[in-house]
Amino acid sequence: MKLPPPLSFLPPLPSPPRLPRLPGPRLSSALVGATALELAVLAGHLITYPLGLTPERPESRAGSAGSARPESPARTDRPENAPARPLALPVTGGPTAPAAAPPVVLLHGFIDNRSVFLVLRRALTRHGHRRTASLNYSPLTRDIRAAAALLGRQVEAVRARTGHDRVDIVGHSLGGLIARYYVQRLGGDRRVRTLVTLGTPHGGTAVAPGAGLHPIVRQMRGGSPVIEELRLPAPGCRTRFVSFWEDLDQVMVPVETACVDHPDLDAVNVRVTGIGHLALPVHPAVAAAVREVLETPETGEADVPVTGATSAA
Repeated sequence: MKLPPPLSFLPPLPSPPRLPRLPGPRLSSALVGATALELAVLAGHLITYPLGLTPERPESRAGSAGSARPESPARTDRPENAPARPLALPVTGGPTAPAAAPPVVLLHGFIDNRSVFLVLRRALTRHGHRRTASLNYSPLTRDIRAAAALLGRQVEAVRARTGHDRVDIVGHSLGGLIARYYVQRLGGDRRVRTLVTLGTPHGGTAVAPGAGLHPIVRQMRGGSPVIEELRLPAPGCRTRFVSFWEDLDQVMVPVETACVDHPDLDAVNVRVTGIGHLALPVHPAVAAAVREVLETPETGEADVPVTGATSAA
């Protein structure tokens, strides 16, 4: 009897067809780098956060917040009992003269404090010509309108201490929204020369963690009554707006919501590339750009060159 041939001599079975590989999620190197930077900023901020829990000591008119040096002796050609007059603000020419620069009010974001502005404040006061005031508002604040009214009282206090008619404001995230409400809805444009916002949800954001727990977070969502109020006409608003927005901001959804888009407002939107929401107030390139904006007079300010990680948009 003949045996069947060994199995090894059988022709090989055809291999099954290879299925195409499904495309998986791919993270760009820019997003990975921005996320790593956000985590580093968060870790560093957790260390410095206790430094900003206490209110800032108000500065007197005798010196700036960043310097303990007294003012120069009064000129002998001024009458002895004549009241000191606020310095006039230039409206044309080159960068604003240090002596004429209005004070800068710094306003932090949600569940934060003035410690977030350590880098920016150092950049503004490095040459000793910028008076700054870092303000805290309670994390229990439940309404943007109430916070804006409080900001107005604090601005009046800063004006009284410094002798300036107007101030500049820099607000991060929710702080920028509070400052805009004060300027646009409470008459703050008479007191605020320039409002710089960093990652502020001007148009409302779809990402609002804790919206069900905190009413002020709900006010930051698109379509909220506060956001709709800011869409109302604002004829004659005298404040200039400069908004810094990031293309990798995971808190602003969509990212363009951090731009000021209003027909009645004098606004410039500056795109920041390669960083996220938390890094805006601490990034050296952003700090330098903010200082350059504040040192530029109102005339021709849209032509302010911005370098580093930012670009005009």
